[in-house]
Amino acid sequence: MRTILSRYIDPAVLALVADRHFEPRDLIVGSMAGAHKSPLSGFAVEFAGHREYVPGDDPKHIDWRVFFNRDKYFVKQYELETNFVCNFVLDTSASMRYGEAAAQKLAYASRLAMTLAFSVVRQSDKASLALFDDRVRQFVPPGNSLEQILRMGDQLDRNEATEKTRLGECLSEVASRLGRREIVMIISDFFGDMDELEEGIQRLRYDRHEVLLFHVLHEDELRFPFEGLLRIVGLEDGDNFPLAAEDVRSEYLSLFQRFRDRVQLIADQNHCEYVLASTANPLANLLSDYLNERSRRDDIR
Repeated sequence: MRTILSRYIDPAVLALVADRHFEPRDLIVGSMAGAHKSPLSGFAVEFAGHREYVPGDDPKHIDWRVFFNRDKYFVKQYELETNFVCNFVLDTSASMRYGEAAAQKLAYASRLAMTLAFSVVRQSDKASLALFDDRVRQFVPPGNSLEQILRMGDQLDRNEATEKTRLGECLSEVASRLGRREIVMIISDFFGDMDELEEGIQRLRYDRHEVLLFHVLHEDELRFPFEGLLRIVGLEDGDNFPLAAEDVRSEYLSLFQRFRDRVQLIADQNHCEYVLASTANPLANLLSDYLNERSRRDDIR
């Protein structure tokens, strides 16, 4: 257990987000009592049970009688409160193998997903994990226990990134597995057909899910720092050819910027959050900046 957690979750990074309460943007529908306001309404608000207090909970819901008996804080839950489900949809295609050690895109994306999932589970909400390339390879159904994080880590350990990316079909399959109005975090380099990506996102948004895009890219892809003669080896198509870096740098950077702009435009037009996640940016910085910005926007609303 400790090995899986230490492989994917850095305690120093987790400490930065441990006291941050991740909230859905819209009213949500959950399957059990939780901490977030439900869109459902009624004349009766029935007591449903207790759960342990986490930072961010309203202190007025603390059950002081339970505190005096057990010397721990618990909050009361009611039927008109609900949990949310956060679904982590992680691209494990061959292109995500680019990079070395901690800067490999798949390694970085895996730590990002697991850290956020741990934070979600810690606040008694549910997390799920879908791993995909040309199809959905693994799916860990939603859960809100520490064992859920271990199950997710176990599937990441078993995964092999070997195939191409088929974004549209995979997102549609994920959508078919979800309940009503959940959160979907897509973590990918988005190297695939942009029309298919948009169709998949539109399916998720049609079902009223909140969608976030974490665009994971290596610094080499963003900056093209190469010099001299190169041999390009395709991770997904097997192409292998030589070229001179100076001959292609300008056009490459122009085309790559257009690609990034297209992904962000798809996010903006479909009312999704877009986050550029460079593997050169320490995960602690990425998460701290993202959560601060999300909290700032929530305060403005």
